[in-house]
Amino acid sequence: MKAWPLLGVVVVQCLLFFAHTFVFHTWIVFFPALDPTARQLLHGAILVLALSFGPVTLLAFSLTNPVTDLLYAIASTWLGFFNFLFFAACFSWLFSHLLLFAASPATDLALRPWICGSLTSLALACGIYGMANAQHIRIRRLSVRLANLPASWQGRTALLMTDLHLGPINGARFARRIAAMAAQLQPHIVFLPGDLFDGTKAHLDRMLAPFQLLQPPHGIFFSTGNHEEFGAPTPYFEAITRAGIRVLANERVTVDGLHIAGISYSLTHSPIHLRSTLESMRIDDGDAGILLNHVPTRLPLVEAAGFSLQLSGHTHRGQIFPFTWITSRIFGAFTYGLQAFGNLQVYTSSGAGTWGPPMRVGSPPEIVHITFE
Repeated sequence: MKAWPLLGVVVVQCLLFFAHTFVFHTWIVFFPALDPTARQLLHGAILVLALSFGPVTLLAFSLTNPVTDLLYAIASTWLGFFNFLFFAACFSWLFSHLLLFAASPATDLALRPWICGSLTSLALACGIYGMANAQHIRIRRLSVRLANLPASWQGRTALLMTDLHLGPINGARFARRIAAMAAQLQPHIVFLPGDLFDGTKAHLDRMLAPFQLLQPPHGIFFSTGNHEEFGAPTPYFEAITRAGIRVLANERVTVDGLHIAGISYSLTHSPIHLRSTLESMRIDDGDAGILLNHVPTRLPLVEAAGFSLQLSGHTHRGQIFPFTWITSRIFGAFTYGLQAFGNLQVYTSSGAGTWGPPMRVGSPPEIVHITFE
């Protein structure tokens, strides 16, 4: 595991500890009737949960077994519920302070259990809905018109599947389900632009076995996302290749007249190197070209290299609030959907899987069925 994801886990763990402390303090204040034994049990449970995600995540990067997978699933699920419980605690204090202005302190104290209890119940309901929504994978259908598209590709279909995050939570069963959905659509070609895996330790061949049943006539193509690059991507490349999937690591191929290229996630951090790589794969004469780029960024460089369509993921469309708002601030219009950037079209998918909490609120999971025109 590289240093930067390790540092990220440590930072998140510290923030989680302070956030859990805040929520625990809120519950103690708003539910004064709790007896000392209940408070101690609650404090112990909160402390364990507050410190669970970081260590369990680091453990999942080095081990894969039923116990590790279960602990990772529990910690990740709790993280999703805690996200909503944290905001419930924040709003509890907000409504309490508003009551102090509108009514007496006695009224505020009397209504505190009802306020916090109602908001906490709403938070739990959001988490339950998010888990159910994450399991309801949609098939989005759209048509894309590409200039100078080879006649042989007119009317052909492609399947875009991004951010599956195969690992402890989205395991082999999830992979079989996705592969079955893909097979029913009978696409001519399949694109996997990154985060096929979660980055944790996993039985890679077992996860990919269902995809061997897919036999699109023009192949399956993959480029890396950030999760494949948490460590050395070579084991992923080898497993993906064994599954019959073509890895596009900063290279371009031509499939029946259509140019298809893929770039590594790490390359997007260096505009100079990215420009050089894209120029080496430049699409000349205005031909149709598709780029698999995990992140919907560096669009001027992609357009300048002559590509007509970029397929991306990464954003998850935020996955759950407040990250739905944060991603829209970072990526703007390119957070989700089909958008134009000059002569370049960009489709950013919300992805089929989840990272961390197995929840989606405000961000339906999808696989995308594209018809070329």
